[in-house]
Amino acid sequence: MPVELIVGAVVIVILLLNTIKIVPEYKRIVVLRLGKVLPKPKGPGLVFIWPLIDRPIRVDLRESYLEVPHQTCITKDNAPISIDFLIYSRVLDPTASVVQVQDFAGASQGIATTTLRAVVGDIPLDDVLAKRDQINHLLQAKMDEVTQRWGVKITTVEIREITPPKEVQEAMTRQMSAERSRRATVTEAEGARQAAVAVAEGDKQAAILKAEGDRQAAILRAEGFALALGKIFEVARGLDAKTMSLQYLETLKVMGTSPSTKFIFPMEFSSLLAGFVGDSRKAFSKE
Repeated sequence: MPVELIVGAVVIVILLLNTIKIVPEYKRIVVLRLGKVLPKPKGPGLVFIWPLIDRPIRVDLRESYLEVPHQTCITKDNAPISIDFLIYSRVLDPTASVVQVQDFAGASQGIATTTLRAVVGDIPLDDVLAKRDQINHLLQAKMDEVTQRWGVKITTVEIREITPPKEVQEAMTRQMSAERSRRATVTEAEGARQAAVAVAEGDKQAAILKAEGDRQAAILRAEGFALALGKIFEVARGLDAKTMSLQYLETLKVMGTSPSTKFIFPMEFSSLLAGFVGDSRKAFSKE
C-alpha cells in the first residue's frame, strides 16, 4: 500500500476527530471562526467543527468555587484583621465569559480582595466579628455588579475565618470569662432567691396549718367545755336538799380526820342539817 494513501488516511482521521466533538450537558463550546466569535455557543450533544477554521473553547456551566487566601484588612476603627473566604460562581453567558475576560479566576480573586478591603474598611471591628452574614451578602452584591458583564453570576460568598489581632483575642477572652462569671453569679443569685421564696412559702404554709390546728383545737376544747357545763347543769337540776345534806355530811366526815381544831361552816349549813335531821326523825317515826 502506498505511503501516500496511508498518510492521507491518517490526515482524514485526524480531521474527522477534530471535526466531531461530543459536548456533555454541563458544558458548552464557544467557537471562534477565523477569529470571530459565533453568536451562539454549541452543545450539548454532537457538535461539528471546521478544522483549521474554527477554534473551539470549552466552557463549564457548573457552579465552581474560588478559595481566596487570608487577606489583611483594616477596619473602620483601625484594627487589622485577617480574613479568608470562598467565592461560589457559575457561568450564565458562555460567550461573554470567553470574550469579556481573559482569566476569570484571577480577575475574580482580584475583585474579591479589593472589594473585601473596601467593605471591611467601612465597618467597626465588633460588627465585622458579629455581622458575618451581612458582610457575605454585601460582598456578593458588590462582586456581582462587576462580574455580571463577564456573563458570570456570583452565587455565594462565605467568610471562612476571621482572625483578629492577638491583643484583641486576649481582650475577647477576658470579656468572655467575665460574662460567664456574671451569668454564673446571676444564676446563683436567682437560685438563692427561689430557694428563699420556697422556704418562706413553706414557713407561711406551716404557720397557716399550725394556726388552723390551734383554732380547731380551741374549738374542740370549747365544745368539750360547753358539753361538760351542760352535763353539770343537767345533774345540778336533779339535786335536792337531801342530796346536798349528804354531801355536807360527807364533807364533815373528811374534815373530822383533819388535825385542824377550827372549822368554818356556811350559814345555810344549819338549815340544811336541821331539815335533814327532821326528815330522818319522820322516817323513823313512821317505822
